[in-house]
Amino acid sequence: MGTPVKDVILPDNAPKELLLQKHADYIAAYGNKKDDYEYIITEYLRMNGMYWGLTAIALANQLDRMDRTEVISFVKACQTECGGMSCSIGHDPHILSTLSAVQILTLYDAVDEIDIDNLVKWVVSMQQEDGSFYGDKWGEVDTRFSFCATACLTLLGRQDAMNVDKAVEFVLSCMNFDGGFGCRPGSESHSGQIYCCVGFLAITGHLHNVDADRLGWWLCERQLPSGGLNGRPEKLPDVCYSWWVLASMAIIGRLHWIDKEKLRRFILACQDEETGGFADRPGDMVDPFHTLFGLAGLSLLGDKSVLPVNPVYCMPEDVIRKLSLNNYEVDER
Repeated sequence: MGTPVKDVILPDNAPKELLLQKHADYIAAYGNKKDDYEYIITEYLRMNGMYWGLTAIALANQLDRMDRTEVISFVKACQTECGGMSCSIGHDPHILSTLSAVQILTLYDAVDEIDIDNLVKWVVSMQQEDGSFYGDKWGEVDTRFSFCATACLTLLGRQDAMNVDKAVEFVLSCMNFDGGFGCRPGSESHSGQIYCCVGFLAITGHLHNVDADRLGWWLCERQLPSGGLNGRPEKLPDVCYSWWVLASMAIIGRLHWIDKEKLRRFILACQDEETGGFADRPGDMVDPFHTLFGLAGLSLLGDKSVLPVNPVYCMPEDVIRKLSLNNYEVDER
């Protein structure tokens, strides 16, 4: 007998409709619980968490429920002397929190509120001779950082400040025989890294280097009998991969290779009917991270109650369209 596939079974009583208002209420209330243990211990994720929550509620078309002045004030206070953005006030800058900050300000059309020149200077200083990017001054290299740096500069209209050719060269060196990408040359393919690399290549106009059929096959193999998607072989499905996998397939024009209805059922089963929000799998605890990617996944699947999401930047499509940053065509079959 073969080894059983790692998967979950969807409960018969799992939600089958999108509880959009409950999700918007969950996100709107999340930031008000500043004395909660969960809120306090996640300070190292604060900027990223704000991006997840604000983008989720924006996709629900209810961004006006959030305090714009308070949000912008916090983001401004997180810009460090060297120009990069920190995860929270008093922390060191990191490329991940820098992109989240730029995305938040872009949502509010408020990027002029920060020192853009200094921020661009810091991001560019993270690029290394081989084209890769450090995440911060401690020197970790990861293709996630290549995506974050490039997306950040492009949203600010400053992509020309970096060495694009060398950055492309490094990302392509991380491509594997299966068509996927890892975090560094020789690292195994992973759905999250694939999204970052495919998104990076779409932003820089080098998507033609991807073998769309080979990569599309690897990505569609991530769908399990439950309908959910995993990040790599032999792993459990997780709602967040409804984003990483689907967005990659949308960018390379292979979205129609997924069983959309089965995936939709899996995503909806991960909702909490009482509190609102999405969990990684049915019955687990909800959080803003999975709530954003659950809604974004449903948007890519064509759910009209959620605003259209841009598959490269994971922001409302109308925000990106205003910036004229679509360098690819999405196959929506």
